[in-house]
Amino acid sequence: MNDSKGFLFFICCVSAMGGLLFGYDWVVIGGAKPFYELYFSIDGNPFMQGVAMTTALVGCLAGAMVAGALADRYGRKPLLTTAAVFFTVSALATGYFNSFILFNVARFIGGIGIGVASALSPIYIAEVSPANIRGRMVSINQMTIVLGILAAQIVNMLLARDTSDAASQAWNLEWGWRWMFWAETAPAALFLVLSFFIPESPVFVQLKQHRKAVAAGASAAKEAGLSELFTPKYARVLLLGLVVAVFQQWCGTNVIFNYAQEIFVGAGFNVDGMFINIVITGIANVIFTFVALYTIEKWGRRTLMLIGAGGLGLIYLILGTCYYLEMTGMLMVALVVAAISCYAMTLGPVTWTLLAEIFPHRVRGIAMATCTFALWVGCCTLTFFFPPMNATLGTYGSFWVYAGICICAFVFLYRRCPETKGKSLEELEKELTS
Repeated sequence: MNDSKGFLFFICCVSAMGGLLFGYDWVVIGGAKPFYELYFSIDGNPFMQGVAMTTALVGCLAGAMVAGALADRYGRKPLLTTAAVFFTVSALATGYFNSFILFNVARFIGGIGIGVASALSPIYIAEVSPANIRGRMVSINQMTIVLGILAAQIVNMLLARDTSDAASQAWNLEWGWRWMFWAETAPAALFLVLSFFIPESPVFVQLKQHRKAVAAGASAAKEAGLSELFTPKYARVLLLGLVVAVFQQWCGTNVIFNYAQEIFVGAGFNVDGMFINIVITGIANVIFTFVALYTIEKWGRRTLMLIGAGGLGLIYLILGTCYYLEMTGMLMVALVVAAISCYAMTLGPVTWTLLAEIFPHRVRGIAMATCTFALWVGCCTLTFFFPPMNATLGTYGSFWVYAGICICAFVFLYRRCPETKGKSLEELEKELTS
């Protein structure tokens, strides 16, 4: 029994390495940004700066778009291995290329890996885990995401040298940003090797056996497609999945990671203080994700989603008011850390758990890919619109907008989100599609 639990934990951790690389790849570009922009001479070109920041996100959309259909046809394991290949190639190539075009091609490849891994890692873990610990196991994926984020923040801080020294500045521009990307190669290669030692999802094996048993050409033997997903039978659960996925991004917390420099400088901190505070938010993110591993099976998914939406709405109202009153200092850091902590123990891990649980076996792959695609659309729009929104409404106005989104989401979740704790995937299928 202990051996089986140990093996379950091993295969879940291997699958969740996709989350680790997802978190690292997503955040590392923020630390490299000041240096590669000067290297590629795009520091005065907002359009090209935006291209560099969003290329990987476009890759995420592409990866998420194809992940579900391919996973339902070929299996979860081969797609996780493919994602590991993309991560490894991207990590090496991004730091190697001297061409801005090829730099973005490498970022796009890494984005495909993120899109595939973010869609499939939670599915795989949910399908191999017993119902009584499924939430905790799927939350491992979110734990590795935040560990990847923290790792990127620490690597960026350690590799960035003091820019007051000419030699250090030259190193930053020539090698510093490259090593920030190259540091991802080691975990990416480890993920690739270990992916060969995990079994295929038992749910996929059953589906494959069922298809073989059904007469050739019968409709039941065909893989589910988007046309089947967008039918009245699945309308209720699909709407829930799409709202939960997009809300995880539109709740605004990820803006703190992507635009931490602007947020902390606006709160009165210099560059050194800004880097330290960014690492503080990363540490809080990890600590409260550990809290989620305990509470997700004790308190349940619905309760945590409501706490997350309501708690963030309140924090953003206070934070926006403080910015409006032009308050600075540690109070602002405390509020930002409170927002990160609230997100880390609720919306961050619970979103992935819910998405992996609520869909029936037959459409789980394509449904998860569709919701992950919607999540990355939410991420793209959030990332793209924050700078103009911040310039137009001010930081205080931006946080008030996010507060309004959180309040609306609270009402929707209160009315529509079921409790999935302790229920088998088969029980949930009957409950949500009947």
